[in-house]
Amino acid sequence: MDSEVLAQLTEILEEDQISTNDTILEHHSKDESYHAAHLPEVVLFPRSSEEVSRILALADRTKTPVTPFGLGSGLEGHVVPSSGGISIDFSEMTQIIEVREDDLVVRVQPGVTRSMLDNALKKYGLFFPVDPGADATIGGMTATNASGTTSLKYGVMKDQIRSLEVVTPQGEIIKTGSLALKSSSGYNLTDLYTGSEGTLGCITEITLSLYGVPENITAARATFPSINDAVDAVTSIVQAGVPAARMELVDEASIRQVNRLVETAYEENPTLFLEFHGNEAGLKQDVQFTKEILFDNHCTDVIFEKDNQARMKLWEGRHNLAYAYVHDYPGRSLMVTDVCVPISSLAEAIIFGREQLEENNLPGGIVGHVGDGNYHAFIMIDKTDEKEMQKADDFNQAIVEHALSRGGTCTGEHGVGIGKKKYLEAEHGAALGVMKTIKKALDPNNIMNPGKFIDIE
Repeated sequence: MDSEVLAQLTEILEEDQISTNDTILEHHSKDESYHAAHLPEVVLFPRSSEEVSRILALADRTKTPVTPFGLGSGLEGHVVPSSGGISIDFSEMTQIIEVREDDLVVRVQPGVTRSMLDNALKKYGLFFPVDPGADATIGGMTATNASGTTSLKYGVMKDQIRSLEVVTPQGEIIKTGSLALKSSSGYNLTDLYTGSEGTLGCITEITLSLYGVPENITAARATFPSINDAVDAVTSIVQAGVPAARMELVDEASIRQVNRLVETAYEENPTLFLEFHGNEAGLKQDVQFTKEILFDNHCTDVIFEKDNQARMKLWEGRHNLAYAYVHDYPGRSLMVTDVCVPISSLAEAIIFGREQLEENNLPGGIVGHVGDGNYHAFIMIDKTDEKEMQKADDFNQAIVEHALSRGGTCTGEHGVGIGKKKYLEAEHGAALGVMKTIKKALDPNNIMNPGKFIDIE
């Protein structure tokens, strides 16, 4: 980086907002993925949209690469500063600006984490439903269009966002929407920036939809003799229109990890974790109907939990499953990949994924938000073993190609980043050219997260 750029940054930010400390640089060189780290040259900690605006205007003038950074919990290398330059850390922008409880809306800065928002909303009897498992920042979740266990009922990030404040690569601050529930005015810029992975600008404020805390919540754990039976049950529940809030598949290998992590004694067979939100009368009907469907699909055992502590225990293992794998495979790195398929192709896709794991002799398991056709593979890899790394890459390619051949997508929620970029042309065809045109028009100097998602000259 030109020393003149560093000098000009000191005119924008205070001394404690600029770091070239080796430890800080190393922390911002990677995320939780298996992708290779790359050091930025400086890490900045802005506290306002105006400071971000001045940073980007300087970066654009000097053609300095910029990579936005939330908490680094991504899984496809989104925050790795592949071209060096500036890493913008939003951890100083953690203000919950406004809660409009009558409108069921909240405005937040990008550094607010999911747990921070959840705690702030409790006194209003409201909650924000998107739950990717990790305590990610709202800015990062917006940038990757995150979803998670509750997307079956409530939708993904793009379904919750009313408006964004975005700083363009040239430093202009724009608003993309309003407080209204819907609009037919102009191009839908909100959806364009949601999921853009920091390649079109920096998101500095997010306006989100909220929901009332359900009157009653019931969770369930259902065991099956085979993955096929479990997924058939999922398909039947979805097609029957049962309004489940969560529907998670955990295969037998992963149930073994759950038992070790949270000291449970669950039967080590394919298992569905389910949750239902609603009023008492409605839930009673939903639970009874679901129970009938489960047993029609060869369920061997089902246990329902209404007690809050018991429900939390049930979900603890699922949410922390990735860390359970890491703990049990010292010296190996976690590779997590995901695909999403139409619900009618789900059973076939998951069985194919399981077969590919076994054929490649890769340690790991399969889980997923199967109610919306999304499944994940957890693979524990030795990054020093070239043959094993190639096997893992072959596995990833195989399940992606299988998903695409069924009308699915290469990623249901992890995003493109570095790892899935090579599959975009196969998935989008000529539409990828339109995406490149948009990138070139909005970021002609290619300063925003270069090397990710979209490549332009």
